[in-house]
Amino acid sequence: MVKIKNLFKYIKEFTFASRFYIYNHLVTRIPIYAIRHFYLRFFLKIKIGKGTSVHMGCFFTGNNIQIGNNCVLNRRIYFDGRGKIIIGDNTSISPECYLLSLGHDVNDDHFGVFAKTLQIDDHAWIGARVIILPGVHLIAGTVVGAGSVVTKSTSIINQIIGGVPAKVIGQRKINKYDYTLSYFPWFDTDVA
Repeated sequence: MVKIKNLFKYIKEFTFASRFYIYNHLVTRIPIYAIRHFYLRFFLKIKIGKGTSVHMGCFFTGNNIQIGNNCVLNRRIYFDGRGKIIIGDNTSISPECYLLSLGHDVNDDHFGVFAKTLQIDDHAWIGARVIILPGVHLIAGTVVGAGSVVTKSTSIINQIIGGVPAKVIGQRKINKYDYTLSYFPWFDTDVA
């Protein structure tokens, strides 16, 4: 009886994992947004808001991910949804970023894992090749410079941060966000 229970458990895990494999190695290469979004929403159960564009080459692991309305998620972003990722409305994330919600405890004898929610609020702009670590909360309007490693949350709106590790380097001079993002380039290009 125990072996049959284990068999069903492995079949369920295999089925779940294979859905991600199919997306990450096949569906993500299909140059049609509607097909990619349909697969993400209905097969991987990832919440994607209206008007959001998930570009080609994005890699998803885990489905504990909520993406707001009118977001631009550029090519080859790594979404670690094994913990939890929350992305607000009108957020732009540039190519080749890593959004991490799971890590290892360096002081654990067994190399144990921990999960912490990664949250990016509305109207944030994340530059290319940024790494954001588990537990970080980027307040509304945050801008992260390209190549940064974000280890700590921002404390006030409209901060500009950058570096390794990221530190405050400026402040956006914006009083009101008067824009809605919409960027759906053709195929794997920047031609929209």
